[in-house]
Amino acid sequence: MRIEHPFDPVYDENSKILILGSFPSVRSRADNFYYGHPQNRFWKLLAKLYGAPTPQTVEEKRAFLLRNGIALWDVIASCEIENSSDQSIRNAVVNDLSKIFEKADIRAVFVNGKAAFRLYRKYHEREAVCLPSTSPANAAWTMEKLEKAWALIIESNCKAK
Repeated sequence: MRIEHPFDPVYDENSKILILGSFPSVRSRADNFYYGHPQNRFWKLLAKLYGAPTPQTVEEKRAFLLRNGIALWDVIASCEIENSSDQSIRNAVVNDLSKIFEKADIRAVFVNGKAAFRLYRKYHEREAVCLPSTSPANAAWTMEKLEKAWALIIESNCKAK
């Protein structure tokens, strides 16, 4: 069954970095916002990197992103997917990222996980950095290892200001 991406990207004219996931999980689709699964480490990781409390509500998460110059979206606009498994994604149609690049001065693009990175590279020429997935399925990456890898975001964001 084909599923359309259910929510808009988060960005504004002050966004300097863009983080792209693959496609919202079942839980994220139910919550109507990014990285909704309680075991996904995305929000905890970003909060730790920025020295802030972990945002809990959609409003807090959106404000956190914008306050820190982060744009957030997914590579895929629609696809066939089983539950939340990136490995099951078929017949993907990618999002048109141009509206973000036209409004915001994006200086660096980061992709959360290999599946999203493969699709990004297939359809987009702009350089991007593949970061290890924050998904609970990526259990080989401890929070400490993720922090070291994802610290590139802080470095890029500091250079962009």
